[in-house]
Amino acid sequence: MAVSERLHMPSLGGATEWLNTEPLGPAELRGHAVLVNFWTLTCINWLRQEPYVRAWSQAYRNDGLVVIGVHTPEFSFEHEIDWVRQAITARAIDYPVAVDNDYQVWSAFDNHYWPALYFVDADGVIRDHHFGEGRYEQSERVVQRLLGIERELVPVEGLGVEAEADWGHLRTPETYLGYSRSEHFASPDGAAFDERRAYELPESLPVNHWALAGEWTIGSERAVLHHAGGSIGYRFHARDAHLVLSPGAREPIPFRVLLDGEAPGPSHGVDVDENGNGLLRDGRLYQLVREHDAVRERTLEITFVEPGVEAYVFTFG
Repeated sequence: MAVSERLHMPSLGGATEWLNTEPLGPAELRGHAVLVNFWTLTCINWLRQEPYVRAWSQAYRNDGLVVIGVHTPEFSFEHEIDWVRQAITARAIDYPVAVDNDYQVWSAFDNHYWPALYFVDADGVIRDHHFGEGRYEQSERVVQRLLGIERELVPVEGLGVEAEADWGHLRTPETYLGYSRSEHFASPDGAAFDERRAYELPESLPVNHWALAGEWTIGSERAVLHHAGGSIGYRFHARDAHLVLSPGAREPIPFRVLLDGEAPGPSHGVDVDENGNGLLRDGRLYQLVREHDAVRERTLEITFVEPGVEAYVFTFG
């Protein structure tokens, strides 16, 4: 979307619901600079961007900035409004959020990315946009120009899952478990699609490969576990390892994480203790590993105590 085209901000009328506010339209936004942030609750790139958007909302709202989050779901379970509400609470988001379950706002903006930022002036004209993480100083300067102010940038430090990635040591890509986008599956005899099948972990995993153990169904967007004790293994090279999980219709499901066959100790992620124990309660991204020492190749294995787990995508940082 070229700035020179002077495109006006599209309608938000396609939102299926609004959170933290009554519906916002041209009348409510007239005279305000607006920052529109497209997100989906499981996206690690959005999670690492969010502390900046949150800080800008708090720092500039009295200067006339309105931040609007647009939650457009990537995975089917992200349509559940309760998961969106829980994400808003967990991230301390107090600005308006438009729930875009029908993708109408996404389509109106002709957007293609999570996260995406659109910077709109007081006349409703889109003056800039940015896709993905980064460019934070420039983006905040754009906000200041829209507001007609100039001052020190807001200090921001992402903590936990919101911390900036260790880009210098990140050598493992995002990896989907559903067959529509899956790569590098390493269980013996390969994968069967849309049918229950028993899998085994190989004796060793090549780096950036993953495998299943136990009885699973690999569907187009997820792998679903049918019996207790099923596992997922992954050989990765990164500081952080995350997995998007949902309990489906089940009660909370305990799980255990091993690193190179042992408890993770100080390299546990925020959703796991030092012994590797965690609890799958909500549909969201779970941080399983944050490497405590030098980043190197590690083998992650996560085992679920109960069936019903839905596993979607590994992401790394």
